[in-house]
Amino acid sequence: MQAAHFTGSIDRPRDPEKRVMPPRLSPTVRQQRLGIELRKMREHVGVTPKTLAATIGTDLPKISQMENGKSGISAERLRVWARTCGRIEGPYLDALLAMTQDRRKYWWDGYRGRLPSGIIDIAEMEHHAESLTILHTSFIPGLLQTPAYASAVFARLRPALPGPEAEARTAFRIQRQRLFTERPKPYTAFIHESALRMQFGGPVVLREQLRSLLRDSERPGVEIRTIPFSVDTFPGSGESLYLACGPVPELDTVQIDLSQGPKFVHTDVDLQTYREIKTETEAIALDPVESRDFIRAILENLS
Repeated sequence: MQAAHFTGSIDRPRDPEKRVMPPRLSPTVRQQRLGIELRKMREHVGVTPKTLAATIGTDLPKISQMENGKSGISAERLRVWARTCGRIEGPYLDALLAMTQDRRKYWWDGYRGRLPSGIIDIAEMEHHAESLTILHTSFIPGLLQTPAYASAVFARLRPALPGPEAEARTAFRIQRQRLFTERPKPYTAFIHESALRMQFGGPVVLREQLRSLLRDSERPGVEIRTIPFSVDTFPGSGESLYLACGPVPELDTVQIDLSQGPKFVHTDVDLQTYREIKTETEAIALDPVESRDFIRAILENLS
């Protein structure tokens, strides 16, 4: 696209930092996402990094670091960046400004260095989402797992996890469930019958897991919907999907489970595909009441 021509004067913000801050070595997915949005704004109107660096009062390496999440950006500079790219105001810009101003430490930061960063990024994603939708075909979603069930799931990983890491992963997964009490939000879980019958930890563990699932289904804002074997096929049946809706659709994220670890996707094409999968899954899954009856039937027949 042709570069935007901004007319008028801009008060270039002075660098607020008195000392040079080293770039982040491992930016979180949320920090990377802010950088991606900065780059998208710039590229959408054809503004060059050199022009933008001069406009906001910094250098080219700093622009690169901001766009890859390795350096933060102040709210003041973000406003100038957005104005230069033709984004004056609106919910999208408000959401990005909120991301620049959030510099708090959260409970999951205590696990950094102890667990893979991708696992920690899931908790960060859940915390900041406006609503969550998950589709699982092989096991119960993490936010709904009991401690015994979570331990059994991690025990099946190959290569096997060292004892301390397996314990840390289980504790981390259970701590994520604070979301239901501290920051409750709409949460929908589509769970295939195969996940309801997979006996991680054996029948005793599964029975308690199914009882816990029934209790969770009564929580305000929580909707659990099952997909029976009788449904011959459904979209997304070959993968586990986790859709986190942001404050605006442009900031939605999908997390996918891979053997190498979680993957986070948010291109327009990918988001549209997964939104369609969600819509189609809603059409074929049992409703919440039918799903509770379905889970109870499996529980009663479990020997």
